[in-house]
Amino acid sequence: MSPDEYCQQKAAQSGSSFYYSFLFLPVERRRAITALYAFCREVDDVVDDSIDDAIARTKLNWWRKEIKAMLADQPTHPVTKALLPHMSAYALDGAHLLAIIDGMEMDLNQNRYLDFIALQKYCWHVAGVVGILSASIFGIKNARTKEFAEKLGLALQMTNIIRDVGEDARKGRIYLPVNELQQFNVPANDILNNRHSKEFEALMQFQYARAQTLYDDALLALPPEDRRAQRTGLIMAAIYRALLVEIEHDGFHVLNQRISLTPLRKLWLAWKTYVRG
Repeated sequence: MSPDEYCQQKAAQSGSSFYYSFLFLPVERRRAITALYAFCREVDDVVDDSIDDAIARTKLNWWRKEIKAMLADQPTHPVTKALLPHMSAYALDGAHLLAIIDGMEMDLNQNRYLDFIALQKYCWHVAGVVGILSASIFGIKNARTKEFAEKLGLALQMTNIIRDVGEDARKGRIYLPVNELQQFNVPANDILNNRHSKEFEALMQFQYARAQTLYDDALLALPPEDRRAQRTGLIMAAIYRALLVEIEHDGFHVLNQRISLTPLRKLWLAWKTYVRG
């Protein structure tokens, strides 16, 4: 299996909405973004699949060394071998790859965030940086497009947090800010024990409104001259906003189930957004 085939398999196996947005890219850009996505999946899986934090830290440190080896033109892993040729081609910053690893390690260091400012720092590492790298691959003429990409990354991550409240709670993690749980009178134990309530719905409605505003802010930041190049990001926004609306229509019953869109609907949203340009 070639490095590119390895990355393609990693992306396809995830079943992520990101996969649908990649379909409309030119071949070389699709290879680059697939390699980046495979890297993100590898380091994310280190934390999600590990039952021993010490082992997870050791593996993340290995990945830090592997990124530095790649930057010295000496990659050993299929993902870094696939990623290497695109680093210079799309002006990708190795420091951003290391920042993603730092974000994954944050999940080993804490499972609560005091306020939204603290949560935003985490989101920057695991999503904002990914947005900037992705936008560079898609093509940037105006530097302000990086602001769009960073804001969109935050919006997408907040949608993930809303969707995965129950799933994360079963891992002992609550990403919703502590001061906002207090504001809406939702004890952490309610979330950890899957107790849906009117107070929880109000809390989630607040998160929903914030996420929608984040999408609006991101789209406003996208310079017109880069809109066509950034269609892949716009496809992601369309799919995730549709998911967000679906969650709201379902009454935020996210503690006991994972709400998702069908593959056919994702493909339709991707095609519609691509054609619209």
